Amino acid sequence: MKTKIFPLYSLLLFFASVYSNVLHAQERSVLNIISPNAATVWKLSDGGSLEWSTQNIGSEKNIRFFLIRDEMVVQELGIFPNTGSATHIKFAKNIGAGNRYKVMGIELFPDDKFKIAKFATPFFSIQKEVKNPPIVSEQAVVAAQSKQVLPENLSKKELRKLKKEERKAKKLADAKKKEEAKRIEKAAAKEKQTTVAVKENTTPEKPKLREEFVGRNITYVNDLVFEGTEISVYIWDHGRQDGDIVSIYLNGEPVLSKYYLTYWKKEIKIKVDPNKPNDLFLYAHNLGSAPPNTVSLKITDGTITSEDIILNSDLKSCEAVSISVNK
Repeated sequence: MKTKIFPLYSLLLFFASVYSNVLHAQERSVLNIISPNAATVWKLSDGGSLEWSTQNIGSEKNIRFFLIRDEMVVQELGIFPNTGSATHIKFAKNIGAGNRYKVMGIELFPDDKFKIAKFATPFFSIQKEVKNPPIVSEQAVVAAQSKQVLPENLSKKELRKLKKEERKAKKLADAKKKEEAKRIEKAAAKEKQTTVAVKENTTPEKPKLREEFVGRNITYVNDLVFEGTEISVYIWDHGRQDGDIVSIYLNGEPVLSKYYLTYWKKEIKIKVDPNKPNDLFLYAHNLGSAPPNTVSLKITDGTITSEDIILNSDLKSCEAVSISVNK
C-alpha cells in the first residue's frame, strides 16, 4: 500500500495562509473612549475633556471626535493627535444642559478603510453653572445642527441615518414654530377681546333721563349743577292765578302732590342722587282757565341759586329740569 505524501510547498502555503490571517486579525485597529462615561458630568463653563486608548493605531495618527445628542451630531469637538487625551474643549453656543449626550470617536485615515476604529460612549450629562443663562431656542439648535459638517468616514448607512434625523428634527422644529405662532396669535386675539370686554364692562353707561311718564312726553328745558345734594325748590303760579292744580315729581316719585298754585312761593326740600342726573318735572292735573298750566321755580342748595325757571304742562306733556351734583 502506497502512502500519499503532500508536496512540501503545499504545506508551506497552508501555514503561511494561517499565519497571515492570524496576523491580520491581531492588527485590527481599536479605539476605546475612557472619558466621558456614564458617570461623567461636564460643566458648560469648564468645557469638555477627553481620555481614550487605542490599539494598533500609531501616535502619528489622528482621532476625530463628535458630540452627539439624541443620536444627532451637535458639535465637532475636534481632531486630535492620538496622544490619549484632550482638554479645554470649548462648547458651541447651541449646546445646552441635558443628560442625553454622547461622544463618538473615529480613526482618521486608517490603514484598512474597511475596518475603521470607532467608539461611542454611553449617555452622560452636561450642566449649567451660570445663573439666568441665555436661552437658546430649539430653532437655533436646529439651524446650528444644519451647518455641522458630517463625518467623512462614516458608512453610507450611518450618514443616511444622521441626515434623516436632521430632517426629522428640522421638521419637528418647524411644526413647533408654527404651533407657537398660532398659540401666540390666538392668545393675542383673546387678550384683545378680553380687554375690549373689560373696557365695555368697566365703562359706566351714561344714565338716561326719563323721556316719558304715564304716557306723557317729558321735555327738558334746563340742566342745573349744584355743589350739594340737599336742595330747596320754590314754586308759585306764573302769570295770573287761574286755578291750576299740579304735582312735582323727582325721579318718578312725587315730592308735591295735587297742589293748588298761588302767588305764594311754596318751599319743597328734596335730596338728589349725586351719582346721576336727576329729573324734576311738572305734572298737570287740570288746565285751569288759561291753559297750559305754568309755574315758576327757583332752585338752590344754599350756595348756588338758579334763575327763575318757567315750566309748562298740559294733559299730554310735561316740562322738566335736570339736576346734577358737581363731584
